[in-house]
Amino acid sequence: MRLGFIFFLSVASMAAAQSVPGAPGAQAAPVAAAAASTAVPQSSIQFEDASDKAGIEFTHSFGSRQLGSLLEGTGAGCVWFDYDNSGFPSLYVVNGRPLDDSMHPYPLKEKPATPPHNHLYRNEGNGHFTDVTDKAGLNPDMYSDAVVVADYDNDGNEDLLVTGYGKVILYHNDGNGHFTDVTEKAGIKVNGWAISSTWLDYDKDGCVDLLVGRYVKFDPKYRAYYAADNYPGPLDYEGETNKLFHNNCDGTFTDVSEKSGIAAYVGRTMGVTAADFDGDGWDDIYVANDRTENFLFHNKHDGTFEEIANDTGTAFGQNGESTSSMGPVFADFEGRGVLDLWVTDGHYNRYLRNVGKQGFEDMGASNGVSQTNAQYVSWGTGVYDFDNDGFLDILIFHGGLIHLIPQEHTLFKGLGGGKFADVSRQAGPVLSQRTTARGACFADYMNDGKVDAFEVNLGARGTLLHNVSTNTGHWIEVKLKGTKSNRDGFGAKVEVDAAGKRWTAERVAGSGYLSQNDGRMHFGLGAAPVIDKLLVHWPSGREQTLEKLTVDRVLTVEEPK
Repeated sequence: MRLGFIFFLSVASMAAAQSVPGAPGAQAAPVAAAAASTAVPQSSIQFEDASDKAGIEFTHSFGSRQLGSLLEGTGAGCVWFDYDNSGFPSLYVVNGRPLDDSMHPYPLKEKPATPPHNHLYRNEGNGHFTDVTDKAGLNPDMYSDAVVVADYDNDGNEDLLVTGYGKVILYHNDGNGHFTDVTEKAGIKVNGWAISSTWLDYDKDGCVDLLVGRYVKFDPKYRAYYAADNYPGPLDYEGETNKLFHNNCDGTFTDVSEKSGIAAYVGRTMGVTAADFDGDGWDDIYVANDRTENFLFHNKHDGTFEEIANDTGTAFGQNGESTSSMGPVFADFEGRGVLDLWVTDGHYNRYLRNVGKQGFEDMGASNGVSQTNAQYVSWGTGVYDFDNDGFLDILIFHGGLIHLIPQEHTLFKGLGGGKFADVSRQAGPVLSQRTTARGACFADYMNDGKVDAFEVNLGARGTLLHNVSTNTGHWIEVKLKGTKSNRDGFGAKVEVDAAGKRWTAERVAGSGYLSQNDGRMHFGLGAAPVIDKLLVHWPSGREQTLEKLTVDRVLTVEEPK
């Protein structure tokens, strides 16, 4: 990053995030001290650190003895997915590892006997997890950054795509707890540094296609930078194009990057997601770029895309700048039946309200979300109704940009109408525990109707945040099973009517930073004791209506054949 930008971030975040808890001379965070002295009432949303109790001992590695490059500072992500169809989502977390000494400015003097690697933790259904990485065959020899999941061959088993520096691996789920590398067989070829990706059925043929984001043309030998910058930033390297692969519905893919128009745009991808933002029934793609204008690729229904970010107000930050954008999330914040866009970044973050054909309007300054986040660098994020009161909340994980500066994390409780209350310091000590966060993924891993999270921390142990909120409202979680549509139901829109209110959401793949969440769609229903109507708009064009449904359960909805 450039010197001026780094200086501003350092000054803005030092008071809140410079000291490490327990370190000699460390001081309590001013915000935490203020919360304690004024005895602010507890939030209805409460999280606790359940890492030890759950048996998840994942520690991230950036591969060297000291943080010294853009590759090392990017971090890693995770995914929740039910790989064994047990009814409980398991957790897969990706990891970096030591590469050749020429790749690291500060290489390890002694390499570990067992290199750091990715981990698959099987959910036992009782709050505990078992590491089954070796049994599953999911320990690739690569420097991993991100992961996304989809049943790409519609066989009923969730498959896995791992992306990283110099390599992409597509793992086919064999249905017996083991995965097989089918990258070459499937025709997935990606050079360079692959990062966030997403699945979508852009042509609605019933088979999910794949967009692979690429970051920069990283050169480990490049050293022309000022010492105050710590290491070269994204603008010191050439940008990259992204890759789009069309699923041929036979287990193979065809590279359509050029044909689709995606390859015409050079950026520095950090996060990607796909959803139908304009309600025309076809999924579009949003790309969050680092220090480069963001892209919004509008689906033209003919296998091609038109880039319209600048025209829709989604390309730049609040002041017209190219922000360090990280994690994009589509969500209907106000219950209007349209998808708004939330994007974390290295400055204010962006709360983009969907205003129709005109595009989006940034409401972050007016609703107070941006001001609170300005002191932090924001990465992984999730938009869920954590207390099931009927309003979406926002959880954001923070961490130093190019230094290992730990920061506390923020939680905004939804009040409805696009308004929020900052309950960060009242939602449990785990959110005030400073870490250098990167990716994060979300799931109701206990099947109790309350959404939890896993946070990947750069060069440190990850954190499992268990949602222990009490006095919560009713809920429903919808698991879609496509037949004519893709089996995952990606692109399907679900509307839930209860007690005079309507909630709308779309089934998406990649969301946030380097990660993907539980595939079951979660709706908090407040005091509603019954669902009057649940409507599914399938990608195939079919509409399915279910009425008078009981609440507080996981509901599987299969597309009519």
